[in-house]
Amino acid sequence: MPIHNSDVADIFTQIADLLEIQGANVFRVRAYRNAARTVGGLSQSVEDLVARNEDLTRLPGIGKDLAEKIQEIVKTGRTGILEELKGKLPPGLSDLMKIGGLGPKRVKILHEKLHIADLSSLKKAAAGKKISKLPGFGEKTEQAITKELERVSGEEKRIRISVAEEIAQSLSEYLRKSKGIKDITVAGSYRRGKETVGDLDILATSGKGSDIMERFVAYGDVERVLSKGETRSSVLLRTGVHVDLRVVPEVSYGAAMHYFTGSKAHNIAVRTLGVKKGLKINEYGVFKGSRRIAGKTEEEVFRSVGLPFIPPELRENEGEIEAAMRGELPGLLRLQEIRGDLHVHTNVTDGRDTLKEMAGAAKRLGYQYLAITEHSRHVTVARGLKPEGLAKRIKEIERFNADSDILVLKGIEVDILEDGSLDLPDDILSELDLTVCAVHYKFNLSREKQTERIIRAMDNPCFNILAHPTGRLINERRPYEVDMERIIRAAKERGCFMELNAHPLRLDLRDADCRMAKEIGVKVVISTDAHSTDDLALMRFGVLEARRGWLEAGDVLNTGSWEEMRKLLKRM
Repeated sequence: MPIHNSDVADIFTQIADLLEIQGANVFRVRAYRNAARTVGGLSQSVEDLVARNEDLTRLPGIGKDLAEKIQEIVKTGRTGILEELKGKLPPGLSDLMKIGGLGPKRVKILHEKLHIADLSSLKKAAAGKKISKLPGFGEKTEQAITKELERVSGEEKRIRISVAEEIAQSLSEYLRKSKGIKDITVAGSYRRGKETVGDLDILATSGKGSDIMERFVAYGDVERVLSKGETRSSVLLRTGVHVDLRVVPEVSYGAAMHYFTGSKAHNIAVRTLGVKKGLKINEYGVFKGSRRIAGKTEEEVFRSVGLPFIPPELRENEGEIEAAMRGELPGLLRLQEIRGDLHVHTNVTDGRDTLKEMAGAAKRLGYQYLAITEHSRHVTVARGLKPEGLAKRIKEIERFNADSDILVLKGIEVDILEDGSLDLPDDILSELDLTVCAVHYKFNLSREKQTERIIRAMDNPCFNILAHPTGRLINERRPYEVDMERIIRAAKERGCFMELNAHPLRLDLRDADCRMAKEIGVKVVISTDAHSTDDLALMRFGVLEARRGWLEAGDVLNTGSWEEMRKLLKRM
């Protein structure tokens, strides 16, 4: 059974949740959370590292004890500490931590007072009006919990794109070893680059005598075989992901790719164009009567209806076909056009690597510049910097730049306080090359108040970039309520920029908001919010989201040189 990085990260997160509910030492809890983030963000397979007997303690934040636990999980699929914790606390308590408004202390009270052990028992307690009777809860809290439970139960189960990538790449690599295999593509929402994926559709072409279907159903991650045939099989992985494998003739490969990539609305629109030309388009090809006239490549399919190739990321029937007809499809952003990362943390606050290590990793990626943006003082859990600490950091960066072959920019991730003021005084902020300004608390303000809070912060001439503008954590925390159009228009009026946080947990701005920023004329900054050298590689997810938002290189601030950026960042 393959062990993915996400499996290890999920186990460490569950351990951290149960330890926190138990009231364990905060540093111990943080160690597991940091380890989950480290492993979950690795660009290389932790299973491969263990197989090669690599020293896992070289990974950021991974000491001897955690390294041994990683090895144990990779080799056995489990770890003793989690089994021990499950013996003391119901494992379902970890799920309660995903309900907005329920922190470890409240979860512990719910368990001790009402014997709540999972989402099901929480729902029953809320329906019976038992939660509001507990000290420190009340009717409003009970109503909020009920609303959150409705949201969670009504949501389709989807995995983050980064987890889907890990599963898809591992499975594709395994299937490529089949006899007679020629082409393999993972289609569906995964190929369109959606931030979450519900299932995986794999297409393949193969020669006679291929054993691909036998290998597919025998894959170690398969929990249940739903069906097996010569040209199509379906399985359910232990992660709950449904995977379909279809083997199609080479002559139909392009048509099948177009059909199974979707979206459904896009496909219907293309088929409608075909009907107007007397054509029938399906997963087998493009037909004029009974004669197949196209379908070996996607380009053939598009050409048959008078269209140029439309990139998968745009196929949502949201204007891409009309733009293609006019010859106005955007030249979508490419990863190699990014010249630097403008939101990065080091071990001075809650990062795991030094300034030198982060700069070296950025240089290896071919970047021209890197902005170091430690947290400001309000984020005490991250050892945020006070004015004197930031002044010291500025001097350190200036000394580093005197003998560096990559430009390190002086920045800060400064908190936007509840009243809209910034967490540090203007006199120190004005010494920086840029500021990345973020909401990190008071997520429950009304839409109007949250919007006003952010716009008031933008009024400060030291404000440059709005970080992760909705505060969402995909599958973990809902975005706070905000009028995004008002904020983007306010950014335009004040010369500010919007961040697209590339971390796959965030991907914030959303694709639709990226497109809105483009239409309004506000440049987007794509940054990783990196807390380690490995995190810098997450830029690819931000670029993917930007492409879904129709962004071109000219729409993104950090595709320009530092000289070009400096002019745009200067507000004073």
